[in-house]
Amino acid sequence: MESFRSWDGTELAYRAVGSGPPLVCIPGGPGQAVEYLGELGGLGSRRTLILLDNRGTGASRVPADPATYRVDRLLDDVEALRQHLGFDRMDLFGHSASGGTCLLYAARHPGRLTHLVLVAPSLRVVGLPSDLDVDSVLARRAHEPWHAAAVAALHAEPTTPEEQQRYRWQAAPLLYGRWSSAAQAQAAAEPAQFASAATDGFYAGFEPDPALPARLAEFTVPTLLVAGEHDIWPTAAAVRQLAALFGNVDMVTQPESGHFPWVDDPAVFAASVEEFLSRCRAARSG
Repeated sequence: MESFRSWDGTELAYRAVGSGPPLVCIPGGPGQAVEYLGELGGLGSRRTLILLDNRGTGASRVPADPATYRVDRLLDDVEALRQHLGFDRMDLFGHSASGGTCLLYAARHPGRLTHLVLVAPSLRVVGLPSDLDVDSVLARRAHEPWHAAAVAALHAEPTTPEEQQRYRWQAAPLLYGRWSSAAQAQAAAEPAQFASAATDGFYAGFEPDPALPARLAEFTVPTLLVAGEHDIWPTAAAVRQLAALFGNVDMVTQPESGHFPWVDDPAVFAASVEEFLSRCRAARSG
């Protein structure tokens, strides 16, 4: 792991894996260590993945001010990382909750981005519902042997931390296109990867900026949105609503995939992202 001091002096950790042009990767959760991204289904064979542990998670230090965990404050860490790396512009990747961080970064620093890739992005920062058409998504999987228990756990209200963990595990198959050994291994590793203060602080006191959709409409940097066909948060229908806000966007709905498409079908996921990055780079240089 390497480290740098962010704008407020908090020491943040990151690691670089793979080879090729750099792709700066911000993890979601919120409050989850970056290790869950792995090498993004083999994308590291074509890109140098720069994997940041957000403040207070993984190997990064806990900040002095817990208010800096908030989604609209974390974009300052992304900018500090760019400056530390010495990049004039960068390709930026966000997943789930960090999709919100990256959207806010794009609106504030559009000139610092070359490409933006958002996978299963949280839509809260733009004030859009993430569960659009979710009942239909759930119904399409009613044939799965785990379905009834998973849906019940999804809607259950835990009263103890132990109950919360049990419900989370029972509902976990809904987050994947296939409840495979790879999916089960990732889901089993998750509890140890979360930092509760970072999770709790991510949306604490946050209110969406009503001007953000208009700024995204003016955002001209090539953007890729990846949704999983079976994802329940956000659904593919919800991500299409986000896509409608952009002026320059590609959207891919990965078949038979959920919230972690690089786990469900690594080859398809890596090929989709690489094709987008390479095509847009070639068009710009041409």
